Amino acid sequence: MDLKQSHSVRLNDGHVMPMLGFGTCAPDHTPKSKAGEATEVAIDAGFRHIDAAFFYQNEEEVGKIADSTVKREDIFYTTKLWTTFFRPELVHPALERSLKKLQLDYVDLFIIHNPLAMKPGEELLPKDAGGNIIFDTVDLRDTWEALEKCKDAGLTKSIGVSNFNHKLLELILNKPGLKYKPTCYQVECHPYLNQSKLLEFCKSKDVVLVAYSALASHRDPNWMDPDSPYLLEEPTLKSVAKKYNRSPGQVALCYQLQRGVVVLAKSFSEKRIKENFQVFDFELTPEDMKATDGLNRNFRYAKLQL
Repeated sequence: MDLKQSHSVRLNDGHVMPMLGFGTCAPDHTPKSKAGEATEVAIDAGFRHIDAAFFYQNEEEVGKIADSTVKREDIFYTTKLWTTFFRPELVHPALERSLKKLQLDYVDLFIIHNPLAMKPGEELLPKDAGGNIIFDTVDLRDTWEALEKCKDAGLTKSIGVSNFNHKLLELILNKPGLKYKPTCYQVECHPYLNQSKLLEFCKSKDVVLVAYSALASHRDPNWMDPDSPYLLEEPTLKSVAKKYNRSPGQVALCYQLQRGVVVLAKSFSEKRIKENFQVFDFELTPEDMKATDGLNRNFRYAKLQL
């Protein structure tokens, strides 16, 4: 992909998604106001794709478009259906709730956050007396139909999934009476987990792969083993970065973009946010792409500690 020419990708429903997005998930100890401030910095830096979620509990902060020179139609907003709202009758109200928090009339993309249905209610992670998650039994195909209705109602332009496995994605794709197939599939993806087979599968189905944890820099103990390796300290990435006079993070982002992967960059540092957007004016050689591919070790950073 020629990054100097293309900063966006056309989804299978005809809508367009910016290739580089800004992630808004923050560790528990981070004040919610920081997410709002970082989102403003990101928009000012040039980001036009904002990735939000009900589960992040900061939709009110990241939904604001502070700079009046940026129009709503110029921003691509994503939010996600949390697992306690999977029953079909709860999907529409859940999206309306998110829209109210985001202060938006519609989102550009509404995706199922992960495929594990949990007990409905106000608890994000409902647990029994023994501290075990209380799951719910819901057919994901019924949940998907409810998302299709949200699209028909104009509350979201596109719909997709996240954290599904190959079989669950096919369950939706092969659903009898499918009206709209998923436009995108959001998963953890970075040089240590390059998801090459999944990427090829998605391309064959005209589904866009969206990479989160692309820089693996958050180190939140609730989601990551503290002994996990530091991706941005990887010698190969540092060597390639030096060659282009760039940062390892910029190389990791450019690597994804050149593969045709939409990539989410998350940072609450103004310097890093601006740096992360400066990835469209250089390209990795085939040799550097191959070297980065060679870093794959099928290593996952995101591990939900339930």
